[in-house]
Amino acid sequence: MSYEKKKGFYGLCFLSVWLLGCALFFAGPLIESFYYSFNSVRPIVGGLEIKWLGLDNYARAFLRDPRYRQNLTEALRAAAFKLPIIIIFSMFTAIVINQKFKGRTFARAVFFLPVIIATGPVYAIITGDLTLTGNDSAEQFTTMFEADMVDQLLEFVGVYGFGENFTDWISEITSGILNLVWSCGIQIIIFLSALQGIPLSAKEAAEIEGATSWEFFWKITLPYVSPMILVNIVYTVIDTFRDPMNPVIARILAVQNEWEYGYSAALSWSYFAIVLAALGIIFAVTRKFVWYENE
Repeated sequence: MSYEKKKGFYGLCFLSVWLLGCALFFAGPLIESFYYSFNSVRPIVGGLEIKWLGLDNYARAFLRDPRYRQNLTEALRAAAFKLPIIIIFSMFTAIVINQKFKGRTFARAVFFLPVIIATGPVYAIITGDLTLTGNDSAEQFTTMFEADMVDQLLEFVGVYGFGENFTDWISEITSGILNLVWSCGIQIIIFLSALQGIPLSAKEAAEIEGATSWEFFWKITLPYVSPMILVNIVYTVIDTFRDPMNPVIARILAVQNEWEYGYSAALSWSYFAIVLAALGIIFAVTRKFVWYENE
């Protein structure tokens, strides 16, 4: 067996447990959920009442449910806003903590911390999700990271005359700093591994040619990490769309809590199709700018 086939075989073995679990525990409910999306499904004594509706649930979602359309617009807007900020911040942070300086290990641990406690009560308290905590401590804690002094700051530095839309846009950027930083843990690790994979020969050649740090970034660093940029973009899009605080997810769960299982399934599948289409467009566009060493 060739070396490449061995690597492929090892990868398949690594995924085998997940594939087995997916086939046994996930595929069945997934197919059942898809079937439910074409039906009216309500609980009754001893089981479920299922009535075939065809595409009526999907028509209701996009034609007769303004809340779902509004939530979907908000989710797409939030994803488009967060994606470039997370990617740029993650790359910048990875470049910084990849340098040699005192306290580098501690800095890496700080940025890796959200990966460990990104779910559960800690995240609920920090993000201020009162529905999960049941108290006001989360809201008080979250206000520590909000920045509502944009107008005062602009006036302090002598900048006047900006419209309300501009200050609202600046406020939106600054008020979500904690959430954005909290969402960058995995991306920083991926970028850090890509930076450490840059061959020493490329660095030595750049030094011999007298390349500046700016030139080294554009000519060496960016091409070598470009495959990981694509990976992080895909990961960030999926992570943003599946965020429990996403308004679409909240709408789907609210419909489910009203015992409308069929309509909830239709909302989920339509949302999945939209996310899949967005990923396809992003992948097709960004794939053209990715450089692979073996090409």
